[in-house]
Amino acid sequence: MSQQQNKKSVSGIPRPTIRRMPLYLSFLKTIDTNTKKHISAPGMAKVLGFDPTQITKDLGYTNVVGKTRVGFEIEELIPAIEEFLGFNKKNEAFLVGAGNLGSALTKYGGFEKTGFKIIAAFDIDAEKVGTEINNIKVLHMDKFEDLAKRMHINIGIITVSDEYAQEIADKMVEAGIKAIWNFAPTPIKANQNIIIENTSIYSNLAVIIKKLK
Repeated sequence: MSQQQNKKSVSGIPRPTIRRMPLYLSFLKTIDTNTKKHISAPGMAKVLGFDPTQITKDLGYTNVVGKTRVGFEIEELIPAIEEFLGFNKKNEAFLVGAGNLGSALTKYGGFEKTGFKIIAAFDIDAEKVGTEINNIKVLHMDKFEDLAKRMHINIGIITVSDEYAQEIADKMVEAGIKAIWNFAPTPIKANQNIIIENTSIYSNLAVIIKKLK
């Protein structure tokens, strides 16, 4: 799969579909299934602002089939979406960069709903190494490779400044990390076998400010 194809789809599933699925899941979990057992695509569309045909197409990837004039059974659809997203599995990660952003991500409790957990943070700052963030130890970067290999960690999170992001990414790849979630302003690069998700807060902020203008 080429880098360009990878941006458009993941294992043949469109990336926009994957990005919408957590929104469907969050909405479905707000519904009281004691009083409401089913939800239709138009009903979801009315709340979420999506096209109902697109919702039906997206949910088709879960193999859950809605009933005519009734819709989808909510208690069947929720675990199906969780399985589709991999939220029902345990996914552990190492974070590099125990500054303000790294600390905020480490403290964020919402990850627990997805099976995702940051189990260790790494830094080179002597004032941070040896401390704890939300009961998670901050270790020296020198220990990253050995621990990542011994603990079979597949996911790495980068929250360092942009000038160090690529260097950290290279070290993660050397340590056997298979997926990198990069929060540094500068996009990182790796061979096509490595999953990279560049999340630029500045880019999102730029869109907001531009729209305001």
